[in-house]
Amino acid sequence: MNGWINLTYLIAATLFIVAFKYLAHPRTAVKGNLLGALGMAIAIGAALFEKPITERFASGGPINYTLIFAGIAVGTVIGAIMALKVQMTAMPQMVGLLNGFGGAASLLVGGAELHQSLAQGHAIAPFGQTIIATALSGLIGAVTFWGSFIAFAKLQEIKGFDKPWSFNGQQPLNALLASVTVALCIWQAAVPESVAAYWLIVLVASVLGVLLTVPIGGADMPVVICLLNSYSGLAAAATGFVIDNNCLIISGSLVGASGIILSQIMCKAMNRSLVNVLFGVGAGGGPKVAAGDVYAKVKGASAEEIAILFDSARKVVIVPGYGLAVAQAQHAVRDLANLLQARGCEVLYAIHPVAGRMPGHMNVLLAEANVPYDQMKEMDEINPQFAETDVAVVIGANDVVNPLARTDPKSPIAGMPILNVDQARTVVIIKRSLSPGFAGIPNPLFAADNALMYYGDGKKAIMELMTAVKEL
Repeated sequence: MNGWINLTYLIAATLFIVAFKYLAHPRTAVKGNLLGALGMAIAIGAALFEKPITERFASGGPINYTLIFAGIAVGTVIGAIMALKVQMTAMPQMVGLLNGFGGAASLLVGGAELHQSLAQGHAIAPFGQTIIATALSGLIGAVTFWGSFIAFAKLQEIKGFDKPWSFNGQQPLNALLASVTVALCIWQAAVPESVAAYWLIVLVASVLGVLLTVPIGGADMPVVICLLNSYSGLAAAATGFVIDNNCLIISGSLVGASGIILSQIMCKAMNRSLVNVLFGVGAGGGPKVAAGDVYAKVKGASAEEIAILFDSARKVVIVPGYGLAVAQAQHAVRDLANLLQARGCEVLYAIHPVAGRMPGHMNVLLAEANVPYDQMKEMDEINPQFAETDVAVVIGANDVVNPLARTDPKSPIAGMPILNVDQARTVVIIKRSLSPGFAGIPNPLFAADNALMYYGDGKKAIMELMTAVKEL
């Protein structure tokens, strides 16, 4: 029986690995999701009939399959409702919540296993694999849950959480709390029968998870989402060692490793230190610049004037930002692109790695609107093409197109790779106002000689431009 169970776990683990490969490209991402879900279904089925689980619960009575399947049914209904009801623009918030649920599940399973083992009188070896993994499940799981909860509140812009919050001495306090959790983990490992040690680990790690996340600003949220995803994977892997489940160890390790790698990629794209984000250090900045000085030469334009630009353009590059997500303008943008293409214009989309609130946010929104995948160009691919672009249309983006990243070494975004939209023949910026982006600094692109501002809600502005193009 165990041989078949292990073979089933191997099949599930293989499906997880193949799913990651498919998820690496938008064109195959849906297939990757399905393969990952199939792998998880197979792993759950195998876990229900694994002999060690039956033996583990034997002295405490038979497994209550009715309760297990009831839980699966309730979770399925909740997941289906979330998938159908949650808007694509709110996907970062949902990802944050799901990361948190993963952490909570890990710490609860670790705690339940500890209680169960002690209740059955099983001896737990001090400093053994099981008790060390149990302590790590509580530590990482608690940090993940509360960090994800704060991230959700920030992304949802709940009052009190919508802005970074910190206080004097916060970093030393974080260091002290981290030291206390390590000491508690050592205590747990040395005295395995101490249930109090486990729940103290969870308590202190919960406070640490909150304090690590509250000072993070909106600009760092893509990295935070990646980190929390990694934490949830590491917590799951630790729990796999607790319950001796190889499939959980493999899947958790995959998620943990990929999350860390993606976090590093995001940090490189933002010129941020992974260590600073990891320990809740906010982005620094140089001296403040008066917006009035920067925006003295800003030029506005009407929909008719921009329509004339489109009429003579042979190549247009659309640059989506978080403002597009807020306005839910992805379908309107697709319609404008289709209209321009019908008139013989080439239309591409420039995707910055950290545009939006999570990695791939813009790709997901555009894919939902059935934008062809081959029109979505990553930063390194599209940047050389801006010099030959007739019109670059920036919709709700700010910091990712701010030339100060190249020109001002004292800027908070100095060194951050940006989309070189300022090199296009004409740049049209669609924004509600001249308000700054997450970095809180003015953007001289808005006042550049080749730039035109078109003020308004993203979706409404795009529809007005479509009307103007049709009437031209």
